[in-house]
Formats: sequence, C-alpha cells, structure tokens
Amino acid sequence: MPIKLFSRREEPQDTGDDFVEVDSLGLDEKRTGSVAIRIEKLNDFEDTEKILKAIRNGNIVFLQIKRLKEKDIGELKRAVDKLKKTITANNGDIVGIEQDWLILTPDFARVERE
Repeated sequence: MPIKLFSRREEPQDTGDDFVEVDSLGLDEKRTGSVAIRIEKLNDFEDTEKILKAIRNGNIVFLQIKRLKEKDIGELKRAVDKLKKTITANNGDIVGIEQDWLILTPDFARVERE
C-alpha cells in the first residue's frame, strides 16, 4: 500500500473574523511550576554567599538589610556591591524597596519599575 507524503489539505473557510489566535507558549520558552520566594536577613557580609546560593537555585529573595545598615554602613555597601555584581553578571535583577529591603531575582524574573 503506497504512503502519501504529499497530500492536499483542506483550506479553512473564511468566517469573516479579522483575528488569528496564536499559541504563545511556543514563541518563547517559559518556566513552568512554582517559584520559591524567600525572606532573608543580611546580618553580616558573610550572609551574601547564602543569599547568592538561593538566587542560583532559582529563588526570589526579599532581603532585609536594616540590621547591617545599623551595624556597619561600610560593610553593607560592600555586601550590596557583591550581590549586585553577581546578580547582574547572571542576568538577574536587584532593586531596592523602601529603605530597608531589597528584592533579588534570578535570570527568569524581572521587577517591573515605573
């Protein structure tokens, strides 16, 4: 029995609609499933490694910096610089909210700014 490789397909009938529905899932890959959002506190410069590990594991981190800010502003600047450089190098996002909080995201998430 011969196999038909090329056959005519029926053309869809024009219904008069002026739009086409497109499946957006095939246009660009998106992660599916859940994302963990962690709340962390930056008490010392050494905490930056734990925070960066959480970001590398795909978590979004809300980071409270108040304690380190009150304790040592120089160490806070050093810690934030390290976080910013590493997250930016990995195509993540970092943004300050309020005075005592930062949001840090991995590469697949962005914080919308106005």
